[in-house]
Amino acid sequence: KLIVIDQNLTWSEALRYCRQNHVDLVSVQSEEMQRRVMNVVKRASTAAVWLGLRHSCTVGLWFWVSGQTVCYQKWAPGNGTGEEECEHTVRSGAVQSGGDQRWISRPETDRLNFICSRY
Repeated sequence: KLIVIDQNLTWSEALRYCRQNHVDLVSVQSEEMQRRVMNVVKRASTAAVWLGLRHSCTVGLWFWVSGQTVCYQKWAPGNGTGEEECEHTVRSGAVQSGGDQRWISRPETDRLNFICSRY
């Protein structure tokens, strides 16, 4: 079950909120899960919504907070596939709440709605 939380939190705050109140920030491992995300994300009040997606500058990879590496991908053009800006901020992944609802790379300090998963 996925829940959009209509609070504007940083990525780290959103992660903490989901882990305290539900299970985790959502990990999108498949086309089916992406469809479910697209379904609930319409209710968000921000243009993008945090996913449980994080960039590691040390290894230069994106990974899910659930521990899995990113196999299924739904990046918007120009996001997530090139070099990430590592100097000033950690990048985290969000999904656009409108349009074709693709993933975008945002500084983790942005304040966005977010999606928690619960089993």
